Amino acid sequence: MISTRVDVVLPCLNEAQALPWILERMPAGYRAIVVDNGSTDGSAALARHLGAHVVHERRRGFGAAAHAGLLAATAPIVAFCDADASMDPRDLPLVVDPITADEADLVLGRRRPTTRNAWPAHARVANTYLSWRLRRITGVNIHDLGPMRAARRENVLALDLHDRRSGYPLEMFLGAAAANWRIREVDTGYAPRVGRSKVTGTARGTLTAIQDMSALLRADRVDRNVSVDRSGARS
Repeated sequence: MISTRVDVVLPCLNEAQALPWILERMPAGYRAIVVDNGSTDGSAALARHLGAHVVHERRRGFGAAAHAGLLAATAPIVAFCDADASMDPRDLPLVVDPITADEADLVLGRRRPTTRNAWPAHARVANTYLSWRLRRITGVNIHDLGPMRAARRENVLALDLHDRRSGYPLEMFLGAAAANWRIREVDTGYAPRVGRSKVTGTARGTLTAIQDMSALLRADRVDRNVSVDRSGARS
């Protein structure tokens, strides 16, 4: 029997079409934690039947589901991945291995589209702009706030993340940068999702994500200014 060394959090809202493909590709030693966020297509029952650990999160929102999975995880390393088959779980070692080797504290998968229609133009433009802002704010050489990522579970818990919507991945990154974590980016494949998109696959979803993340960036800027003022330095 192979022991679990990595828990993989999969926020899930009506992903029954994609789950079989996702779960059969989990690497050995990686346990899938499917966090059902109110699915009506039988996703939870299917995931359980396929051997995943299923958690139910009633509060809607990507961050709510992701954090519920983090709290349910027990392995020393936790990874996050979308459950829509846009990313191949067989790529998870790319973000996990640098953590295991103590070469990084947070590893992000930089999405590399495998087909022309994998990443809608509006989402790609928004991500490029966000990455540019984050490089300026934090000094971290980031090009994609990718959903596939990995870190040590206890470290992520210590960040005390509060966002429960689309800003959760950004809050994790900002917290990690503020804590001087070693942040690394690696290339991972990105394919067209299976089923209907709830976030960046639609213009409305992208706008919601931009609003959530903009609010976090404004709050982070205020926090940084307050810290400077308290230190006695000039703002």
